[in-house]
Amino acid sequence: MTGSRPTPAHPATTSGTNRGSAMALLVIASCQLMVVLDITIVNIALPHMQKDLGFSTENLSWVVNAYTLTFGGLLLLGGRLGDILGRRRVFIFGVLLFVFASLLGGLSQESWQLLASRSLQGVGGAIASPTALSLITTTFREGPDRNRAFGVFAAVSAGGSAIGLLAGGMLVEWLDWRWVLFVNVPIGLLIAVATPRYIPESERRPGHFDVAGALTSTAGMVLLVYGFIRASEDGWSDGLTLGSFAAAVVCLAAFITIERGSRQPITPLWMFRDRNRAGVYGMMLSLAAAMFGMFFFLTLFVQNVLDFTPLRAGLAFLPVSAVIAVSAGIASQLLPKWGPKPFMVTGALLAALGLGWLTQTDVHSSYLGSILGPMLVFGFGMGMQFVSLTLMAVSGVAPREAGAASGILNATQQVGGSLGLSILVTMFGTASRHEATDQVPRFLREATPAQRLEFSRTGELPAPWGDQVLSSGVSSAFVVAACFAVVAALIALLVIQVRPTDLARLQGGAVPVAGGGDDAGGQDAEEDGQPVRGSAQDPGRPAKGS
Repeated sequence: MTGSRPTPAHPATTSGTNRGSAMALLVIASCQLMVVLDITIVNIALPHMQKDLGFSTENLSWVVNAYTLTFGGLLLLGGRLGDILGRRRVFIFGVLLFVFASLLGGLSQESWQLLASRSLQGVGGAIASPTALSLITTTFREGPDRNRAFGVFAAVSAGGSAIGLLAGGMLVEWLDWRWVLFVNVPIGLLIAVATPRYIPESERRPGHFDVAGALTSTAGMVLLVYGFIRASEDGWSDGLTLGSFAAAVVCLAAFITIERGSRQPITPLWMFRDRNRAGVYGMMLSLAAAMFGMFFFLTLFVQNVLDFTPLRAGLAFLPVSAVIAVSAGIASQLLPKWGPKPFMVTGALLAALGLGWLTQTDVHSSYLGSILGPMLVFGFGMGMQFVSLTLMAVSGVAPREAGAASGILNATQQVGGSLGLSILVTMFGTASRHEATDQVPRFLREATPAQRLEFSRTGELPAPWGDQVLSSGVSSAFVVAACFAVVAALIALLVIQVRPTDLARLQGGAVPVAGGGDDAGGQDAEEDGQPVRGSAQDPGRPAKGS
């Protein structure tokens, strides 16, 4: 195969190579930016999607969950596709699938059409994102060039959320909510056209696709999330609610059985036998649940209750991204001296403090007086986590297995965010219904005839009664989110044990630290020996140092 070996057309000493390498990095980084900002760019558009397509607040969370569940559930399988079929061709396919899904989403006329396209976007992202990072290892030589490329990739991953918030605000305010999806089309097409020109193909490697494992795990999580959201609307005794929970248990049990018997499992279960790694995955599950919930509910609150425009809402969240970056930088500098555990405990407690502060949110809250402060506290705590969790996830594993360890961390973040958001939505729905029983009689006493007629048609309370219902639900959801962060702090305090070898590795600079770490490290080691396959001969045996 022509592209299976480094092409001599760009020798390392020529200016043509430098330009070609720069263009290759631009292509890869552009893809990662497109994929990671898709969550936040859509968040800003949620209230407008809700009005146009008739979502309830509970079902609106599926606009986020449909993407993150398929993205997180298929992420490890996407990386394996590139190994076996060739990374460049798989990368192009993932990008084009993402583009096609984005186009369908922008053209949606019904809520189910948007959710279907968001799921398809997640599939495309799960194929393109891990393959993009793996392409760095085949395109850039080991040493300064590759290190620089990984640094750019990590910066894009970390900054994507901030860019998405700002871009989403501008697109929704100046054009239409559909453009938060349409914008991916020209970008993705340019990436697909440029890829064959600047990126060589990698060698194909023999291997096995653990499709059954990927499908049962994803189906199990979707059913679990659906059960929680269904419970928020129809109660815990509803037949479909109970049926979805039962089906979720069956699917997840089948997933574990498949993984235990597979020679090349998509999720090496022995990774969870290490105390620290299991603790890190548990912390990421809890913290991602809290983080997804904060962005989701605050986006609704500032636009529906505080009447922020989409652009102003995007700008309102930028300080969080900035303080996360600052906190991550401070943590990465001090980690070699103090070790990761103090930052994991302190960061989780700060996140819990910020979310606890947000439980005081009500219709009289203001952005400067009630929202900005807790967001900054939460962001500073989360910044400490991104570096610390990544380091602990890969600590004590062989280089060829680091990709699996950090890849599971990334998948846990996506799945934990979706599962946590569904639980928070359940609490939101319960609290909102209770508040509505108090507000409806007041509305009927005080509303104008025109307002009563509109309420009988839509079933939705207008402001200020509706604002009170939304605020009560949001405040209750933050109570549960704060509990998630407390659980993460307890795991850090009671489960995580920093070993002398971990500190020695940090002090000797053997473990690289990059902002936004879980994405940056997620697939790096796949080139080193296909981490999952490296353990396939003995799937029950933990790695050395575990």
